[in-house]
Amino acid sequence: MMIARESGWRRAGRSVLDLVYPPLCIVCREPVQDPDSLCPECWKELHFLDGPVCKVCGLPFDFDPIEETECAACIAQPPAFDKARAILRYDDASRKPVLALKHADRLDLVPAFGRWLERTGRELLSQTDVIVPVPLHRLRLWKRRYNQSAELARALSRFSGVPLDVHSLWRTRKTPSQGEMPSASARRRNVRGAFAVPRERKPAVEGKKMLLVDDVLTTGATANACARALKRAGAAKVFVLALSRVVRPLTDTI
Repeated sequence: MMIARESGWRRAGRSVLDLVYPPLCIVCREPVQDPDSLCPECWKELHFLDGPVCKVCGLPFDFDPIEETECAACIAQPPAFDKARAILRYDDASRKPVLALKHADRLDLVPAFGRWLERTGRELLSQTDVIVPVPLHRLRLWKRRYNQSAELARALSRFSGVPLDVHSLWRTRKTPSQGEMPSASARRRNVRGAFAVPRERKPAVEGKKMLLVDDVLTTGATANACARALKRAGAAKVFVLALSRVVRPLTDTI
């Protein structure tokens, strides 16, 4: 009886709040029925990665291989992480909200993105001991004021119940933005040795299955560098969960 009464009060409170602050689409800001949701038009524009993918890196296949299959890149050069998945194809439609979170202080996007990450990442989360965000260098963090990957990881931890660790993985040197790199090999060189686990944090990493959270997975260079640092510190496995991913990575021209 008490639970039903509390639920009724909660619904009434939300109705009043919706009258004062009507829920808006998180992308175009048109009115919608539920908070932290998309309008039908924006939903149609986004490309969710829900088809057949590489069993390791999550790259979408143009065909259904029937059974779990690795893509050619993972066969030729296995990544340091054990498995990666992403929610959205990074394209013209998804770029706007992703960059708004990253550069335009749109932290109101985090609850919706956190729920999407939790739904897409349930298989990985079921095997995960702790969630870790891709870290920013302290100077970039000071300039931007927040780490978008840490905000996504914090929301994912809240929705999934899996513990969050924002202290064990550090970015040890300030690197140019990966978006400025002209090729995959340049991206790899840019982040080589850029991440580390402090000695005093190694007990928190040893033997753990860790889920690395990022906003965009492009060539996998950053995820690989982070996974190597975590595994050097003793992590048993490193999974990757990204908000979006580039389906056709940068060509390697160097």
